[in-house]
Amino acid sequence: MSTPKFTNSLINETSPYLLQHAHNPVNWEAWNSKTLQQAREEDKLLLISVGYSACHWCHVMEHESFENEAVAEIMNSNFINIKVDREERPDVDQVYMNAVQVMTGAGGWPMNIVALPDGRPVWGGTYFRKEQWKDALKQLSGLYKTKPEKMKEYASRLEEGLQQLQLIEIPEKETSFTTDFLNEILEKWKKAFDKKNGGSPGAPKFMLPVNQEFLLRSGVQLNEKDLLEHSLHSLNKISYGGLFDHIGGGFSRYSIDERWHVPHFEKMLYDNAQLVSLYSKAFSLTKDNWYKEVVFKTLDFIKEELTDATGAFYSALDADSEDENGSKTEGAYYVWTKDNLQDLLKEDFLIFEAYYNINSFGKWEENNYVLIRSKNDETIAEEFNISLSELEEKKKHWTKILKQERDKRVKPGLDDKSLTSWNALMLNGYVDAYKAFGKQQFLEKALKNAEFLQKYQFKKDYRLWHNYKNGKSSINAYLEDYVFCTEAFLNLYEATFEEKWLEIAERLIVVGLEDFQDKKTGLFYFTSAKDEALITRNYELNDNVMPASNSVMAKNLFTISKITGNRDYSDLAAKMLKTVQPQIKTHPHSYANWLDLMLNFTGTFNEIAITGKNALPIRKELQREYFPYTVFAGSANVSEISLLKNRFKENQDLIFICSDGKCDLPLNSVEDSIKRIKQF
Repeated sequence: MSTPKFTNSLINETSPYLLQHAHNPVNWEAWNSKTLQQAREEDKLLLISVGYSACHWCHVMEHESFENEAVAEIMNSNFINIKVDREERPDVDQVYMNAVQVMTGAGGWPMNIVALPDGRPVWGGTYFRKEQWKDALKQLSGLYKTKPEKMKEYASRLEEGLQQLQLIEIPEKETSFTTDFLNEILEKWKKAFDKKNGGSPGAPKFMLPVNQEFLLRSGVQLNEKDLLEHSLHSLNKISYGGLFDHIGGGFSRYSIDERWHVPHFEKMLYDNAQLVSLYSKAFSLTKDNWYKEVVFKTLDFIKEELTDATGAFYSALDADSEDENGSKTEGAYYVWTKDNLQDLLKEDFLIFEAYYNINSFGKWEENNYVLIRSKNDETIAEEFNISLSELEEKKKHWTKILKQERDKRVKPGLDDKSLTSWNALMLNGYVDAYKAFGKQQFLEKALKNAEFLQKYQFKKDYRLWHNYKNGKSSINAYLEDYVFCTEAFLNLYEATFEEKWLEIAERLIVVGLEDFQDKKTGLFYFTSAKDEALITRNYELNDNVMPASNSVMAKNLFTISKITGNRDYSDLAAKMLKTVQPQIKTHPHSYANWLDLMLNFTGTFNEIAITGKNALPIRKELQREYFPYTVFAGSANVSEISLLKNRFKENQDLIFICSDGKCDLPLNSVEDSIKRIKQF
């Protein structure tokens, strides 16, 4: 059979990651029905390569293998080659990542899979050196030509194993949610704390905001001092480290060392969005000005680097950038030499050196330093006999000088696609910052993004698109898009008391029930019933760098039930939690958002209804406090919302503190209300 001639089709795509590969000599195609059909018709193996634009090792493999004509010849002659942006197609990524983990015990990106023409995987791994890659592809293509039945037999066994992973056992016995269960789980989790550096032991270290948020809340609500201290210790260590960009703001994706010093330098929207929420809540609890500085600097970074004129948020900044020799190097944009800093800061260098450890502690490799703090401002001010206000002015001066110098460098590459789920996370972050700090511009950014989502990512029937770039949306949304949008719009409702946001949130939940729910388990599939089927239809249950879409859905159902009075929603949330509960016991750190939901059922949960012409100013004062066990509803007029119904009195401002629909006598003092809410 003669080898058909293909061309690289990625030039027609909008994904920055796919466009990065558009000029490879490999005959790449995007993931689509036409390409998959072609593989079946020609009985040709699929080679599926998955990555994302900010991925350092994806760039390395591209340079070593995909730009090499000899490698491309092997790929083009023997395979239908498909490039996948994992951020645009998390469904494809999820299915094949499960396969790679089953086959190899590990995963990561770039992820490379060889599959039968029908899409069933037979071989896979992550990064391969060029010669490894060539040898593997020759062996696999040879095996398919000589012993195809052997590969098909293996594919069937693997497919069966992958389907087993998605089997959810409904617990036979009805279980209840108790503080005893939570205490047992937390005692187990405590043994996995890194008490020195925060987070979990070892390296690399991921921030896992959902874990820290649960530990923060449980520390307060369960009066567990060690949980609260560990969470705040972790937040300090993470933000003191080089993982946080002390000059430009924002966080990198993870640290390659155990003390949060040297980051893997890409900056992702989803991390920064969640960390804005987390540090805003930590500020509400502690009133620690360092947390305020972290939030404000991160939002400056989002505004300057990741915001489009439409109000959309871009996805990421690359790990690599050009160094002074014009070579692409990881972290080149962010690191400093001692000589460079001395020249720029002059007489201020001594205090800067102490503040950011321009010493053996802060040194990375060669002569490069990554800024890392080890002392708080009070200690540094005392050491140098200056006031805190003087130190604050110096910090602003250093930041201005170094930012101006850094702006002369070539910036890392920008992934300028917008993803609905990540945008909703950032919208949520702005709302949480608005609640904590009361800054109107934060609410305005949130509202502008909500306008973008409604205008470009909503279809007429409240179904959603997943991606957006250059005015084009092309991929049907996933469960994560629906649940993060629902969460963000519920939060917007709480912050503004505009009922349209509540109505949109409920419409999105209805679509979720129609298109994604597995009626047997009550859980929700990651992909819509309207999408073309993959080899397995997966649930996303584990909370990871983002909370699992199912855990967010369950929490949304609980929250909206408290406002609207629809008990079917809270019953479904409880059913979902009970289904997942046996898995929580084994790996608690992978189910933090589920555990957060369990706190709603086991402890006090307050519904706060505020009525009267001053409802919004009262809300603003109350929501500056740390109340993770509450939901707010309010109106300056008569409202038919269940939580507000028959609670409006003309010319009176009333604050009702309710639990499970039962309310105390109304208060009219914010101060008294705060004291009462804190008596959980």
